[in-house]
Amino acid sequence: MIITRKAIPRRTLLRGAGTALALPLLDAMIPSMTATAATPASPARLRRLGYLYMPMGFNPAQWTPDNDDLDQLPSSLNSLEKVKDQVSVITGMDLQNAYPGSHATSNSAFLSAARAKRTESTDYYLGTTVDQIAAREIGRNSQLPSLELSMDLLSTVGQCDNGYACVYQNNLSWSSPTTPLPSEAHPRLVFETLFGDGGTPEQRKEALKKRASLLDSVTREIRRLKRRVGASDRNKIDGYLESIREVERRIEQAETTANDNPLPDLDRPVGVPAAYADHARLMFDLQLLAYQGDITRVITFQLAREASTRTYPEIGVPDPHHPITHHGNDPEKLAKVAKVNQFHVSLFAEFLEKLGATPEGEGTLLDHSLLLYGSGMGDPDAHDHTNLPILVAGGAAGNMRGGRHIRFDQPTPLANLHLTLLNKVGVPMDSFADSNGTVDELFDPVNL
Repeated sequence: MIITRKAIPRRTLLRGAGTALALPLLDAMIPSMTATAATPASPARLRRLGYLYMPMGFNPAQWTPDNDDLDQLPSSLNSLEKVKDQVSVITGMDLQNAYPGSHATSNSAFLSAARAKRTESTDYYLGTTVDQIAAREIGRNSQLPSLELSMDLLSTVGQCDNGYACVYQNNLSWSSPTTPLPSEAHPRLVFETLFGDGGTPEQRKEALKKRASLLDSVTREIRRLKRRVGASDRNKIDGYLESIREVERRIEQAETTANDNPLPDLDRPVGVPAAYADHARLMFDLQLLAYQGDITRVITFQLAREASTRTYPEIGVPDPHHPITHHGNDPEKLAKVAKVNQFHVSLFAEFLEKLGATPEGEGTLLDHSLLLYGSGMGDPDAHDHTNLPILVAGGAAGNMRGGRHIRFDQPTPLANLHLTLLNKVGVPMDSFADSNGTVDELFDPVNL
């Protein structure tokens, strides 16, 4: 750490033509030998929350660990091997307010733990979701209070599932019981949201034509900044900017081939990679940049929409996802459900590894983040909301103890976990939705 008479402000932005570029946390932003290092800007605390939604439940036989540890990971979770020390598997949680069972309520209750009003019209009503409660507190000083992302480029309206309006399946985040927040699946628009000056998609697209690269427009400011910081910070800046350039390159590559990328059942705007995994990795990399630059501290990401008919031929599942989840205990269909679960988790695992490999302060981005991965549905054949597939990752800066399987013998509200994570990132609440306690087992008792 370098000693400076005046630290660089944490909210420093590098400005160029149509660009406001946030920076990662640098040593030079934390004055040495002062009380400032113990303020909320200090990296030695949990700073971020991420919520990732996996649709249509799971095959528990290939997901649930046999023991209370993760020494032997089941097949659906085997990609977590490198990061399992920062992952906990939780079984036995439920969403009672998602009943009567449906795809719409699985999605809508996941972050709200609230009962959706059954309506096919615009008089929908749900509840404020946990991510938005967090965003009002830990996100209020960041460039974006929250970021809502998805993989499906849909704008379906009307009735989608058993008398429920499509809005319940289209949106994970709600800023109030009557205000759903739309998600973005187009990488270019997400990139421009994070690093541009705003405007309509058309204005942003026109601005792109005027500059070859976002970083080219701030080169002079980057050189000036690097003269003010030490070698460690210069390396951090170089790594961060290289990551941005790589994301730009991949978006541009996708745009050049987009016309050859047909996708059944979905409209594909220019710039979306053809392969699901490539698209997902690009969206995950954008999340990493958003966290690293402290552009936002709260992100939701819908890996696929409930009742999705997306196919996954790249992993040997050419069948549409939704029909195979109505498995009727058919071993072949159950095996395909497990393969899809494994595929989705593998992409999450790659993201965790990248967070864990990105230094921040005395730890990593993963240490200073809490991420909840799961589904609002348990057994998709029964459309039930009991024994949900739930993973919690990261959190070492808050003394989260990973490498464990936490089992609840009696159905336990998912709201208990939401309440716990809120409290750990500095959003104190006594209750949330139908919570009846907290999941203190996740953390070292010394730090509770």
